[in-house]
Amino acid sequence: MPEAREAASSATLEALFDAFNRHDADAVLSFMTEDCVFDAAAGAAAHGTRYQGRQEVRDAFAEVWATFGDARWDAGPHRVDGDFGLSEWVFSGTRADGARIEAEGCDLFTFRDGKIALKRAFRKQRPLLEPKSR
Repeated sequence: MPEAREAASSATLEALFDAFNRHDADAVLSFMTEDCVFDAAAGAAAHGTRYQGRQEVRDAFAEVWATFGDARWDAGPHRVDGDFGLSEWVFSGTRADGARIEAEGCDLFTFRDGKIALKRAFRKQRPLLEPKSR
């Protein structure tokens, strides 16, 4: 008898984004396969910068959290259909110099056995907002 496969759901993606917003790398990576791939929104290649394997993916997320100490993805809705998922979000964050970003984006996911094997990020390109005068 074949082994039952775990299925991803919109609740999976809600929990993932909760972990992102807590800046909890261990929790984020618990949703991903050992050989996960993350294609960032920016980078020289057509697919953006590609990070492969849990350590590279962890380092990529840690860099975002370090650059934008209040990084946040206000996400929803999330959709999952079999091994494909989609999350829409608005990313916001403030750099140490006070410059801010706020931009819409989405992630496309490929799941394997209920875990994220591939996360591809797409984000609107916007200039940083100048720090607010005090």
